[in-house]
Order: sequence, then C-alpha cells, then structure tokens
Amino acid sequence: MSRLRPGRSASRRHNREQSAAAVSSLNQLPWQQLAYLDKPTEPIDAEGVLKIHDAAMRVLEDIGIVFLHEDAREILKKAGCSVDETTMNVRFDRDMVMELTAKAPSSFTMTPRNPDRALEIGNGKCAFGMVASPPNTMDLERGRRVGNRADFRDMLRLSQIFNCIHFNGGYPVEPIDIHASVRHLDAIYDLLTMTDKIIHAYSLGPERVEDAMEMVRIAAGLSHAEFDASPRMFTNINSSSPLKHDWPMLDGAMRLARRRQPVIIAPFTLAGAMAPVTIVGSVVQQTAECLAAVALLQLISPGTPVVMGAFTSNVDMKSGSPAFGTPEYMRAMQLSGQMARFYNLPWRGSNANASNHPDGQAVWESQNSLVGVLSGHANVVFHAAGWVEGGLSASFEKVVMDCEMLQQWIYYNRPVDLSEDELAVEAIREVGPNGHFFGCQHTQDRYRTAFYSPFLSDWRNYESWLEAGAQTAHERAHRLYKKLLTEYVAPPMEDSIREELEAFVARRKEEGGAKTDF
Repeated sequence: MSRLRPGRSASRRHNREQSAAAVSSLNQLPWQQLAYLDKPTEPIDAEGVLKIHDAAMRVLEDIGIVFLHEDAREILKKAGCSVDETTMNVRFDRDMVMELTAKAPSSFTMTPRNPDRALEIGNGKCAFGMVASPPNTMDLERGRRVGNRADFRDMLRLSQIFNCIHFNGGYPVEPIDIHASVRHLDAIYDLLTMTDKIIHAYSLGPERVEDAMEMVRIAAGLSHAEFDASPRMFTNINSSSPLKHDWPMLDGAMRLARRRQPVIIAPFTLAGAMAPVTIVGSVVQQTAECLAAVALLQLISPGTPVVMGAFTSNVDMKSGSPAFGTPEYMRAMQLSGQMARFYNLPWRGSNANASNHPDGQAVWESQNSLVGVLSGHANVVFHAAGWVEGGLSASFEKVVMDCEMLQQWIYYNRPVDLSEDELAVEAIREVGPNGHFFGCQHTQDRYRTAFYSPFLSDWRNYESWLEAGAQTAHERAHRLYKKLLTEYVAPPMEDSIREELEAFVARRKEEGGAKTDF
C-alpha cells in the first residue's frame, strides 16, 4: 500500500502556489516540457540511415564490444553471443540486437515524488536537465573554486526555481568537501528534500545505486512494489569509448533494469580521439556501443526503458582538447536523432561548450549545441543550464543565461494560432495604408502578452542602458541568481518521510556508506 496521505496533494498545491509567489519577480513561463512543433532536421536520406545502421551492425558482429562485467558476459553468452573470456570481448548477431532493441519502449513517463513534475520521455517531447558532475563552480564575485556542498545546495535551489529545468541529471557541482564514501547519501538527501523533480543516480558501485533507489522510494512514499511498477528515477552510463563498457556503469545499469528504472546509454565518442576522425564514423561507433548495452538490458528485463545517448563531438586537433558547440557537433546530433528514430528509441543530447568563462564563446557554442539537439528532436538534454569549461565548471551566471535560452526555445515551439483574430484582417482594414498599429484596438488588447518577454535581456537603448549602470548580461545574470536564492522556497515533504530519509542516511553512514579506494 502507498503511504501517501490524503492531504498531501493539497499541501503540495499550496506550496506550489507559495513558491510561484515567492519568485514572482522572475518573468518565467509556467512549468511545461518543450513539445516540438517543427519537423526534425535530417541531414541524410533513408539510404544513408541504413548505411550507418549496417556499419554499426558490422562493428557488433565482426569487431565486438568489451564487457568488463562477468555477469553481463554470462547473460550475453546464454543469449547466443560469441564471448571471448580472455579478452572479455562480445560479438552480437544483428538480428538478435534488432529483436531486443524492439522490446524497449519508444516513450515512457518518469514520475518523481511530486506527480505534477512527471516527465514524458519521447513522443515529441523534450526535458531539460541542470548541469551535472563538474568538480568546480564559479561566479562573478568569488571566481572559480572547488565544488562544495554550499554551492551544490545553491545550484539545487536554482534548479527548483526555474520551470525550464525539468530534472537533475546528477550533482550540479560535485560537493567535494563531503567524503566520497558518504557523499551520495548527503547529496541525494539534498536532491530529494530541496527539489521535487526527477533525479539521477550515478552508476559508480552497487552501494550508491542501491542507496539511491531506496531513498527515491522513501521520498515518494512508495512500497517496493510500487517503486518497481513504473519509472521513478534514472541512471546515465557512458561507454569507455572505444568499444568498451566498464564494470561500475554496467553494474548500475543492470541493477536499475532489474527494477525497471530507465537507463540512458551515452557513449563519449569524441571524433579524432576516442572515435574515428570522421563524424559519420563516430556516429557508427556511438550506435554500436549504445545498442550493445540496450541488448543486454532488454535480456535482463524486457521492456526496460532505455534512452539512446549521443555525445559525439570533435577534438581540437592542435591540442587534443574536446570542442563543443561546433558545426560537427550540430550535425552529429541531427544524425543521432535520425538513428534513434530508426530504432524507435528516445534519445539524449547535451548543451555543451568549451569556453572557460560564461562569455560570448560560451553563449554561441551553447546556442549551437541547442540548435543541434533540438533540430534533431532530442528527448532529453543533459547539462542544459550552467556548463562551462568543457564540463569542468558549473557557472551560476551561466545557469541564468542558459535558462533564458531554454525558455525561449520552449516559447518558440508553441503551436501557431490561425484563428480569425490572429489573422488580423479587420485590424489591417482599420489601420489601412496611412496609419500605424500601435494605437489600434487589436494591438491594445494584446500588447502586454503579444511577444516573448525575457527575464535577462536588456532591450533599452544605449543611453538608457548606460544611465542604469551599463550592466552586461553576465553582470545581470549574477544579480538575478543572487536575488533568486533569497526567494527560494523548499518543496513540501511530510515530516514522517523526512524522518525516514534521515534515519536511512544515518544508518548507511554508520555502515560505512560506499566502498572507496581511500
């Protein structure tokens, strides 16, 4: 039986209204996912898709993927794969791969502890996630610094406040001041109490994954059977490109699959480094690495939700450093979207940039990334707000700057209204050839809501901007994020559930938490 109390929805509704009032100074859209209006951009035709598919199948059949997990190899061997225990390499039959891939759902819904924050993954929808996993954070006032729990918690406050942030795909910044053995316990506790949105569990050892699932279950007031019955959280695993899945990632993915929780499989295929220097070749490798893991998870639990991850970009061939938001990244994302649709799977992209500061480069590379993933119809976008320095830092100001862009993309995808009022023939008749539309009734009825209204852009003329302090976008974002933190209101949680979470964390800490090497 569920332990949800009858008054809980009313309490949740009251707090939602209270939260909205608390951040009324932020001119943001209501909570909603992006719903694609335009057709996806498809750089290649159906024959081209088949060529990439055939090449990926040849990689799986003739070259194989290394699986560094003995249980995974045993499962694949029993299913008929060719397994070399010496090299731990697994080769797949293409018909088996396609049969297993077809068992995965084309879309699914994840429901966090607040059902109002449920996310549809697939079916023409897109969900944006906060930046995840950087070891450093930065802002205009205090500069770049090592990640800590105080900054981690402030990032969570922003992720809760912004309606265009739909989930937390990890830790917005790594709280390195908490020992690694118990860090996941404190971090997940903060995620579950300070936000009410979907969260992610790192596949970094059995204890972290099992603890995360149990804490999500407790926070939602669910029985074990209720938790297992539908998606409540997810993990993201990265293959160790080229052509390898490592033990911790596989182990975590397999644990979630056994409880039918979603898994995103995202090869980190940087063209010229961990993947072929050609973008198409990198997409081939990305596809092969992803489908190998999809096949494994469907063998464990047919119908387990999986997401095809895409992170193919290129490196700077002068330095070897990753480059993001490049023309190659944009095309790779559009190609990835075509391949995901071919396999009837949802897919994940990222909003990434390589700039060391939230400057013009960061903005144009991030916007390029968003153009790539959104024109390719990604269903999940990781690192949608806050990423800088190639993922090594999370910037508070960049969170605000990115959220302005995300909100504009959601607005851009609104359905086009073709009603008689919108066609405005009578307004055109009223104004005629010698007037203007500023004063006509049609404009007067709509001027407050006619156009998108930004919360960060400054549209004043130069003189007015100068007189007001001549603040740059970076400075305005700094001011706004600091103001928003003072307006944060925590989402409600029943005292009994909070106490149960606290008791679980305390017990697991006494038991030592997760094993570490130090």
